[in-house]
Amino acid sequence: MKVLVVDDDALIRDSLELLLAMEEDIEVIGTAANGQAALELCKKTPPDIVLMDIRMPVMDGVLGTKVIKEQFPKVNVVILTTFRDDEYIKMAIKNGASGYILKSQQAESIVESLRSVAGGNTVLGNDVASTLSSMFKENKISNPADYQLTDREMEIMELVGNGLSNKEIAAKLYLGEGTVRNYIARLFDKLELRDRTQLAIFYLKHFQ
Repeated sequence: MKVLVVDDDALIRDSLELLLAMEEDIEVIGTAANGQAALELCKKTPPDIVLMDIRMPVMDGVLGTKVIKEQFPKVNVVILTTFRDDEYIKMAIKNGASGYILKSQQAESIVESLRSVAGGNTVLGNDVASTLSSMFKENKISNPADYQLTDREMEIMELVGNGLSNKEIAAKLYLGEGTVRNYIARLFDKLELRDRTQLAIFYLKHFQ
């Protein structure tokens, strides 16, 4: 897994680079101090994951996520955030970030979150998920019938919202992985969403 580390704090940037370099399955291909520098590095060597701070000069993580996803849709962006960044998180959601983790998490947890995203999952730290849920509270719609969702579709959307992979969902519901993929594709069409991250956020926003 190739990772690009983006943070305007040199100490955090260097610490993350050292942490990730210790893992055999992770290669840190570069570091950057802002979203614009990260975009330029992506143009040279696209990473699998961009681990990106939110509050940075020149170009913050919200806009950085947007421009990177527009130009490199297959690159996953994982936001590294703090409790003070609620509104930034909300904007980053719309821009296609695949995960939201806290700087206060244990080092091992950060590494496992990156592996999970590389495996196709959406990662929302428990505290981040709670924050997002409360942020969206005023907009919640609790009736699946409003979106013509079946019980099975709701069940699968909930599991996606909880960060489970297709394989894990299939095992939990005793379904084939292909069946799970078909259900998720149907959910994308019904709800006019483009990826698992948006589906997870939709669940948090309307049904959690």
